[in-house]
Amino acid sequence: MNLIKDYKDASIVKKLISLANQIELDRVYNVMEICGGHTHSLVKYGLINAVKNINFIHGPGCPVCVMPKQRLDEAVFLASMPNTIFCTLADLIKVPASNTSLEKLRANGCDIKALYSPLEVLKIASENKDKNIIFFAIGFETTAPMSAVLLEKIIQNNIKNVFFHINHVKVPEPVCALLDDKECNIDGFLAPSHVSVIIGKNAYLPLAKKYKKPFTISGFEPVDLMHSIINLCLQFKDKSYEVYNEYSRIVQDEGNIQALNLINKYFKSCDFLFRGVGVIKDGGMDLKDEYAKYDAKKVFDIKVQTKAENKLCKCPSILKGIAKPSDCEIFAKACTPAHPVGSCMVSSEGACAAYYKYIKA
Repeated sequence: MNLIKDYKDASIVKKLISLANQIELDRVYNVMEICGGHTHSLVKYGLINAVKNINFIHGPGCPVCVMPKQRLDEAVFLASMPNTIFCTLADLIKVPASNTSLEKLRANGCDIKALYSPLEVLKIASENKDKNIIFFAIGFETTAPMSAVLLEKIIQNNIKNVFFHINHVKVPEPVCALLDDKECNIDGFLAPSHVSVIIGKNAYLPLAKKYKKPFTISGFEPVDLMHSIINLCLQFKDKSYEVYNEYSRIVQDEGNIQALNLINKYFKSCDFLFRGVGVIKDGGMDLKDEYAKYDAKKVFDIKVQTKAENKLCKCPSILKGIAKPSDCEIFAKACTPAHPVGSCMVSSEGACAAYYKYIKA
């Protein structure tokens, strides 16, 4: 197949939708797409309501969305320090912290950079040897190896002015937390292909076996998604709970061993507060103790006071899959992409942003 055209072919997608709807199911099944990228694809391509007995619920798979306000406050603290260049990825700079956002700090003169690659930090550090460079690392297992490579190069080149605030998180642990939560009612999962490239198909096997839930590792194009949904429908019909690898053109059973070795070399597991989900044991990563001199949390005396979440914002419930953006009374009213209240409206992978862009508009 042509990887650009054929996986978006509308005629193929329509045939797959028809096939999915021919599978007789005994009830409506709740399928959580863990990753916000899947949410956007489902909404963008009109698949969100395409299969009659499948109800999609949205999960905690957007690293910007799940970032707790306390860590955002720590980012604001670090970015506000004198003689500092603050670097991070993605849409994080737009997410409101307790009193301001990184974006507003930048407008007020703080040196804050949104990077395309962590390795850009090397050039920034080289050109600004008299300044502290803070790299606020975010992302799931997908981006953690890039942070590890950056640290490795900093050590190899004896660079002394770069410090890390590690906020990497993991997929299997929050999935367990949701399945242990009686509020959540999940029958099966669309697992993210990009994370699965790193952790491999085998990472889901114990989850499927323990909780008796099917998983399908899916690509992000509409043909990928419909192929995956059909597999889940068949598993629901057969009452099976296998891990199916739809994205086998890239994802291997054991994952990317080189990337996993890099993660394990520099990072250790730690408990992590996921916004909306709560503290998840071993749900995050942090620098190993032997790299403490690069740890911004230990080098700098970070002091923050974090305010409670806005009670009207439904992001915490949306991230647990027990509410949808349309259930939030401030969605598309007080909370818009131009004036976001919650993180799910900010991130390009956020569920609220997807609903606003493709449904509300």
